[in-house]
Amino acid sequence: MSGDAVTLKAFDAAGVVELFVSWRNLFVEQREFLIALDGKVGDSDLGITMAKSFAAAAETVLAEGDSSDISRLLRSAGIAIARAAPSTMGTLTATGFLRASNAVEGRKILDTVALSDFWKAYRDGVAERGKAKVGDKTLLDVLDPIATTMRTQASMAAAVPTALYAAAEAGATALEATKSMVAQHGKAAAFQQKTVGHQDAGATVGYFMIRRMAELVVVD
Repeated sequence: MSGDAVTLKAFDAAGVVELFVSWRNLFVEQREFLIALDGKVGDSDLGITMAKSFAAAAETVLAEGDSSDISRLLRSAGIAIARAAPSTMGTLTATGFLRASNAVEGRKILDTVALSDFWKAYRDGVAERGKAKVGDKTLLDVLDPIATTMRTQASMAAAVPTALYAAAEAGATALEATKSMVAQHGKAAAFQQKTVGHQDAGATVGYFMIRRMAELVVVD
């Protein structure tokens, strides 16, 4: 479990605020791990970028509060991340939230169907902005199975906890699979075969996000 005091019955506006606070705490906790992981075949700045990104996002949504609507909170978070961390990963993360914001416009609660729309939009935004495809050893290699699993769970009318835990399990499996891939993007691409055996740092971020989201919901 996350170790955070809060558990959520639903991802309403208040729940989304709490989610960003928990993501902020998570990426503070994982900052050094991500720095070390990224440093194996990258430039070691991922932990710093993610900590800055989610600190800015949490500060922004806390300031707006739960009187705001979910779509606006996600949009504001994306804008805050874009400003705080204008690096490649910061830009991809911001794009994901901005696309997700449009996908859940008008929703008062993120049920399984809305969460499926959220993750599909997040994945598609990252894929388009990063110009990556599945198998390139990037964040997308975890986002795609998360989005696909959420779509399947929504079609089965699964409860939110069930759907999120299934997506987190799919993400964990996908993250492990990145170890056998050869990096095709960013600084890691310069290492080519040396990247084999290492899990992708960006994909790790995606897995951390879905795992924390699953950890925060109350299981009925």
